[in-house]
Amino acid sequence: MSARALLYSLSLTPKAPPDISLRKKNPGSDSKTRCPFPFLIRVRFSSSQEQRYSVFRVSARRSSGKVWADVKSDTCGISDSVPDSVKFEEALDGVVQGEEEKLESSVSLQEQFPKRWVIVVLCFSAFLLCNMDRVNMSIAILPMSAEYNWNPTTVGLIQSSFFWGYLLTQVAGGIWADTVGGKAVLGFGVVWWSIATILTPIAAKIGLPFLLVVRAFMGIGEGVAMPAMNNILSKWIPVAERSRSLALVYSGMYLGSVTGLAFSPFLIHQYGWPSVFYSFGSLGTVWVAVWLSKAHSSPLEDPELRPEEKKLILSNSVSNEPVKTIPWKLILSKAPVWALIVCHFCHNWGTFILLTWMPTYYNQVLKFDLTESGLFCVLPWLTMAFSANLGGWIADTLVSRGLSVTTVRKIMQTIGFLGPAFFLTQLSHVNSPQMAVFCMACSQGTDAFSQSGLYSNHQDIAPRYSGVLLGLSNTAGVLAGVFGTAATGYILQHGSWDDVFKVAVGLYLFGTVVWNLFSTGEKILD
Repeated sequence: MSARALLYSLSLTPKAPPDISLRKKNPGSDSKTRCPFPFLIRVRFSSSQEQRYSVFRVSARRSSGKVWADVKSDTCGISDSVPDSVKFEEALDGVVQGEEEKLESSVSLQEQFPKRWVIVVLCFSAFLLCNMDRVNMSIAILPMSAEYNWNPTTVGLIQSSFFWGYLLTQVAGGIWADTVGGKAVLGFGVVWWSIATILTPIAAKIGLPFLLVVRAFMGIGEGVAMPAMNNILSKWIPVAERSRSLALVYSGMYLGSVTGLAFSPFLIHQYGWPSVFYSFGSLGTVWVAVWLSKAHSSPLEDPELRPEEKKLILSNSVSNEPVKTIPWKLILSKAPVWALIVCHFCHNWGTFILLTWMPTYYNQVLKFDLTESGLFCVLPWLTMAFSANLGGWIADTLVSRGLSVTTVRKIMQTIGFLGPAFFLTQLSHVNSPQMAVFCMACSQGTDAFSQSGLYSNHQDIAPRYSGVLLGLSNTAGVLAGVFGTAATGYILQHGSWDDVFKVAVGLYLFGTVVWNLFSTGEKILD
């Protein structure tokens, strides 16, 4: 009997209905329209003389909106075994189907990877480049100062010139991001600072004033990065994921320091100190190309965002509409805002001193050479990258278990202040370079808990104005970088490293008191 005739006969009403079993090879379909093929149909026939069954293998394919089917059949006695050809086809069908399922699974995972975390990863990579381009000067300054005969005061001036431009764009970058959108602002920043990085060796050869201007220009580009990032994440990230997402982004800064400090000595030894600026600066072009094609300032602007994720984000975040006016008087009248500003200053004084002067400390005090200085500087930043993500996970876990956001922010920031203060005080008592490096690593590791403290607090108290608020507090932080970096050069010329650390410890303690008295995790500006 032919397959066509048998299929036709099945549409009739038989005297003894056949036993039909259907085994679909691809069960479990989603909402997408798809054909339930391939599958097998086994039909058994009974008569007084014999019992036989036929096996039909049906496969389908799509072409030009139509579905085409192929039917193959084998017939055998009920007592016989299934023919080898049928067994082979079933086995082959299982292999092909398994590969199709793997492919569909991988595509599905790619499509279902949360877009909000794509934004987080891109912000992470931007901050990675940000600190790579920033810390390369802390290594390159050693051969540069030897070549151009710079004294410690001049070195401190060069290191602080970055913060002149960085200071100018903090508030402006926050206003721009809150009104225009974070995508354009962060993209502009990366392009600007990458060009300034590439121009640094040229400016140094022309003269000191030109170098100071180029470093200030680099600060202008990097100054908009944090406000723009804060604006974007306030629109993309639900409250329950806030600490983790910010911790991951800020760990990009720490890993950027690791990468810059690890590769700079190698590049300097192999190709000379200008190569550091040329190679690091050129990486920004790659990032910008990806950013422009993948990123959007808010979920409402992303046409590829899945409806489920858009619903999740919009139901757990603030308004995605751009801010039209900034209520400056209201913002500056709130005590928690001033707590943020003061504590950001206290925090950044110690952080920027370690960021810019650590290689010099290792070289002059611990007597490490250039390569050793770069490698040992990596350890504290690796510790920070780990601790920041650990702190973010702890903070989000505590919030999800019912602890108030205010309490969580105070706990995390207290660790971020008292931890560095304790370990910096131990540096004057250690007798070996290994213990000094250990204290530095522990100081920076506990400092990273600040990412789940004051650095997450902007979105807590004023989510719609988080870019502006971060610009305000980070302006104070930049002032700490300007004064702290320059003051360190002056202190070292007239005092010692112990004096440098005593100032940082005093500010850490003062910040702890202010934070615990005046900070809050509740929304105070709508």
